[in-house]
Amino acid sequence: MSFSFQACKMVLTSEQVPQTDAQTLKSKHKKQRQRNRPRNKRNRLEDSNTTTPETSATDAASAMPGKQDAVATEKTRDQVMAEREAKKLAKQAKKQKNATTSTAAAPAPPTASTTVSPTPATPATKIITEVEQTTITTKLTTTTTTKVQDAVVSKTTQPAAVNGKDAEAGDKTREQIKAEREAKKAAKKAGKGGGAKVEGVSQQMADLKVAEQVPVPANAAPAATEADQEKKKPALSKAERRAIQEAQRAAKAQGQTKKAQPAGKAPPTAVPKEPKRESVSPTKAAASSSPSKCPASTPNGDCRVKLFNHLVCAKEDSQFINDPLVHPSIARLGVQYARRTVVGSNARCIAFLHALRQVVHDFETPAKKEFGRSLDAAVKHHVDHLHKCRPLAVSVSNAYKQFKNQLTQLPADVPETELKELLVHFIDTYIENQIGKAAQAISGFLQEKITDGDVLLTFACSSLIQFICEEAKRRQVAFRVIVVDSRPGCEGQELLRRLHANGIPCTYVLINAVGYVMAEATKVLLGAHALLANGYVMARTGTAQVALVANAHNVPVLVCCETHKFSERFQTDAIVYNELSDPNQLVRGDKCQLSNWAAKGKLLPLNLSYDITPPELVSAVVTEVAILPCTSVPVILRIKPDIGY
Repeated sequence: MSFSFQACKMVLTSEQVPQTDAQTLKSKHKKQRQRNRPRNKRNRLEDSNTTTPETSATDAASAMPGKQDAVATEKTRDQVMAEREAKKLAKQAKKQKNATTSTAAAPAPPTASTTVSPTPATPATKIITEVEQTTITTKLTTTTTTKVQDAVVSKTTQPAAVNGKDAEAGDKTREQIKAEREAKKAAKKAGKGGGAKVEGVSQQMADLKVAEQVPVPANAAPAATEADQEKKKPALSKAERRAIQEAQRAAKAQGQTKKAQPAGKAPPTAVPKEPKRESVSPTKAAASSSPSKCPASTPNGDCRVKLFNHLVCAKEDSQFINDPLVHPSIARLGVQYARRTVVGSNARCIAFLHALRQVVHDFETPAKKEFGRSLDAAVKHHVDHLHKCRPLAVSVSNAYKQFKNQLTQLPADVPETELKELLVHFIDTYIENQIGKAAQAISGFLQEKITDGDVLLTFACSSLIQFICEEAKRRQVAFRVIVVDSRPGCEGQELLRRLHANGIPCTYVLINAVGYVMAEATKVLLGAHALLANGYVMARTGTAQVALVANAHNVPVLVCCETHKFSERFQTDAIVYNELSDPNQLVRGDKCQLSNWAAKGKLLPLNLSYDITPPELVSAVVTEVAILPCTSVPVILRIKPDIGY
């Protein structure tokens, strides 16, 4: 069969040569009409039926490139890659068949009057090769396994079915192409699951390729539909995925709570991730080690206030251990911090610097180590210990940053004793300039504002306010002081004792009576724990209430604060960062309703240490630089040495 087929092809190619001019012109006109007509399946069938015997070979040869172009326009990337490989295989097959085709064409009997010359054998071979090439190309685009490729190659070796398959490959409809693609997806999905499914799907694909009108196999249809459904699923955004995760976590936590409650046990945690949450420490060095959560000490987890879960308070007996790496002066200071023996921003800063000076004096550099780096690591460990006892004040954190900056500027070729002297001198200078002389400068600015007959109202206890009042007494100014105090600390009693010892007339009231005495006041002098970068004043709890009442009575409010208490932190409320004091301080005695509060359910006394006063309630801030508005804090931070505070 292959021999006669090749011979017929050679005869057709040989008969194409002696065409007349009329036939050539007629074929050109016909081709022009076919190009102008819409290219659909019906027109192609009509053109093939009306083809004359004389021009059948010529039309078939000329229509083949156009047909391939029409098919090529609908080819995908995978088909293009498959065609390239098919061309390579066709070239190799052509080289191997050159010898066989020449021998097969020689004994063919002539069927026409014209003699068969050896030159027409080349186009016949070319036509057969193109047919094989197109068949291999279409087969390679649909195969997914090597078994399917072997089946396709075996089918292309049958010469009787070559023309039929070639025509079927060119006349595929859009539905058949979609069905083939779905079968490919199903084959890939089945290939991941097992090898048995691959063989079945590949056999179905081969049958689908051969038969033009055969629909998609029933076995592959469910898999294809599943693949389509997966493809049609919309991709979730990052926010949607996060919301789903949060909902799953909440459901899991709720399920654990329901399981624990029937057994009579309290749920382990009200918030699943609570142990990982830490307070915002003023220093980066102490951020990793924060005191324990205050609600954790309560036996009932249900009495926690979720709004203040991130705030911390130290236990009085948690850090008092014999640590060989902690200097005795630092250990003693930690105990004083935790028991509130040393209170006040300036007092805590001075005590810290004195203890630090003792650490520097007793420090010994390890063997083969550098003095500056070794001392920096040791001081960092001590600061972490102090932060565990009680969160560091802003003044303490700023002093620690200044000390670290001084360590980086130490010369390298100086003996260790001289380096220690430099550091001790820096500590003494810092205390003198930043605290002592700053207080004198602030007092000098305020002495011009205090006149005879003034009534100064202050809140709680401030060493700076005490110094200003004593200076005014030395100047023999006739004035009196109203000390407003609040529970549970009642720190105003200490200020009252000191002022009375200096012979200054004073009046002592609690904060609930501030509205009655505010009408008598001419000026309100307030101390500060820190001054934030956005102009808000962080001070003892109750300061904001006093400033609000003074603003309602049109009494000027002056905040006295040194620049070493300025902070770069922004804060507009007392919830973001604060310090929790011992809740038991709110219990006045055995007859108090809060006595034995830990045994009562759903009860937790909240004892905040600081509050935030907005700049709208403050008339001015008195610093050692000048009397400034609250909004000038960033300016002071900018003119200070650029060391990060």
